[in-house]
Amino acid sequence: MARGAEIKALTGVRIVAAVWVVLFHFRPLLYQVAPDITKALAPILNCGAQGVDLFFILSGFVLTWNYFERMGPSWSTRATLHFLWLRLSRVWPVYLVTLHLAALWVIFTLNVGHIPPEDVSPFNAVSYFRQLFLVQLWFQPYFDGSSWDGPAWSISAEWLAYLLFGALILVVFRVARATRARSLVLLAIAASTPPVVLMLVSGHIYTPWSWLPRIVMQFTAGALACAAVRKLDLSDTACRRAGYLSIPLVALVIGGLYFFDAHPLNTVGDAGGIVDLLFVPLMVLLAVGTGSLPAFLSTRLLVYGGQISFGLYMVHELVHTAWIWTVKQFEITLTPTLSGKATVFGLVALSVLGGVLLYHVVEEPARRWMRRMVDIKPADPPNRLHRIDGEQQARPTGVSARAG
Repeated sequence: MARGAEIKALTGVRIVAAVWVVLFHFRPLLYQVAPDITKALAPILNCGAQGVDLFFILSGFVLTWNYFERMGPSWSTRATLHFLWLRLSRVWPVYLVTLHLAALWVIFTLNVGHIPPEDVSPFNAVSYFRQLFLVQLWFQPYFDGSSWDGPAWSISAEWLAYLLFGALILVVFRVARATRARSLVLLAIAASTPPVVLMLVSGHIYTPWSWLPRIVMQFTAGALACAAVRKLDLSDTACRRAGYLSIPLVALVIGGLYFFDAHPLNTVGDAGGIVDLLFVPLMVLLAVGTGSLPAFLSTRLLVYGGQISFGLYMVHELVHTAWIWTVKQFEITLTPTLSGKATVFGLVALSVLGGVLLYHVVEEPARRWMRRMVDIKPADPPNRLHRIDGEQQARPTGVSARAG
């Protein structure tokens, strides 16, 4: 695989992680319309927040894959600023749209119906500017309530990782030069361990400032895992074996969730978070593997799903919030009937449609527009020869190019 080329299997993983988070937030509705199926899937659905951990590791991996050679050998302020602008062009447009949609929804509920929003105190000028510049999470120990659009907390966390990336890639580049691929994988797994250790010590994955080691260490783990993959030179047979090995590893993740749900640890309420340690080796296997699961994740449908996953992730909680208000406003009760199932399916479909629209109408056009701002070609020198009517003529000295 060419260095810097898209690893399609990892793009496909993005939609898996996004859907996991969406179903996590929608699970109360799923319980109402399909209680038996939802109970059977409860160990997976209840741990859907770990889809964000998967996103953090993926982000560190993919950015390192793309910028290892460009930013790793030596520090460049220009290259770092260019990187930050390109990252901003990727996340900021959709982020801004959903931020203001959340504000418009609050304004709507303040003026329509008899069900006001629960708390409008976070919607103030200071909070707005923190939201605008992606730093709202940095001032709060808990991510709940930090962002006007709920999932945006993770984008604030990612922005911190982006700001640290210029220094991180220098370290990872040098560690990679002195370390074998197998040891780099072990280092990556070790880097993903601190959030799990803190969870085991505290008993919960959601504790004050727990978001900070999650983003910093998991992002770093992804970067180290990528450095390991870049050093590997596997035969076709080894790549196929890696692809097949990813299947039992996924089964182990799912089996672990069910095991810890049935056999919870005495002092840990979120023991399913232990399976986060399997995400790094899974990313490595999917990145180098061929056939089987990597091939499935590389299909056109799942790759497209990965492309729209950011929009889906950012908009789904707005759909969920609007539905909760509608239920209270009109006293709607979901039942396990065909109409109830159709309603929940429609809400999920509406979220997916929102993700599609955000990708095609906002994300991609705005990204290309912002990229053009920093990809400007230098202007022609003042005395450059220009071909006019088949002849070459020099621009007269002292005459403005705008004269006449």
